[in-house]
Amino acid sequence: MSANLWFQSLLDGLTSGAVYGLIGLGFVTIFRTSTVVNMAQGAFVMLGALLCYTFLVDWHLPYWGAGVLAVAAVVIVSLVLYKLLIAPLITISPVTVVLATIGASLLLENIGLLLWGGYAKALPPFSGDSPLRLGGTVFIQPQYLWVLGLTAVMVVVLHLLGNRSRIGKQMTACADDPVAAGLSGIHPGRMTLLAFAISAVVGALGGISIASVSPISYVSGGMLGLNGFVAAILGGWGSSAGAIVGGLTLGIVEAMAFMLLPGGYKSAVAFVVLLLILYFRPSGILASPLTDA
Repeated sequence: MSANLWFQSLLDGLTSGAVYGLIGLGFVTIFRTSTVVNMAQGAFVMLGALLCYTFLVDWHLPYWGAGVLAVAAVVIVSLVLYKLLIAPLITISPVTVVLATIGASLLLENIGLLLWGGYAKALPPFSGDSPLRLGGTVFIQPQYLWVLGLTAVMVVVLHLLGNRSRIGKQMTACADDPVAAGLSGIHPGRMTLLAFAISAVVGALGGISIASVSPISYVSGGMLGLNGFVAAILGGWGSSAGAIVGGLTLGIVEAMAFMLLPGGYKSAVAFVVLLLILYFRPSGILASPLTDA
């Protein structure tokens, strides 16, 4: 295989990995505030992409308006999910909450099937589809740059929010010791609600950005959510930077495996990586239980 083909595959892996990292950021944001593992995070990605498609194609809204409306709708869904499902169960057991969010993910997938059917939908690129030529034989889709840029912006924003703002420190305090945080005047429920809203924004933006590269269907959220979960574990729970590192690593490994193995094995890569990281380094690449790296 030519070096250009390997480089092209690497670019594909970086783009997919950036989206996995964004989804992992959603997992980390909620976990750092409430220690809840929200397995419905992938459904936020799916809803963001498909709602944006509806607002853009069916309602004929401008792209920016469709995107804003889609993100707002996903935030509302996440807040309803928390208030009706997570909040009543959060004091029972972590396993109960995980099972509940898995059930919520399946429910949202079936709603997606009813609303959009079984065929995948693709969004147009943000800034045209004319590829950029690099070195004469390697082509970069402009949407790849949008995805990577969006990921970089979200990392910076969440890093500043979590480590340089009062709200971010309050959110982390709720995860460390919710009782002590409550006695200090912090409302753990409100902080968790805010974390769900932020994770919904991150997930929806990830879905909108990747739908121009890889069409999204009602079942896409499950696999994307799994890859984001692996990215969060791979990087280390509690670390925003770790989620991005884990996502990029997973994306590159998938791309390289796609070059070396039959196409059907690509979906198994995330499971293999998850098992390996749990066995050899369960704390993740950037081990950081609850504080950002």
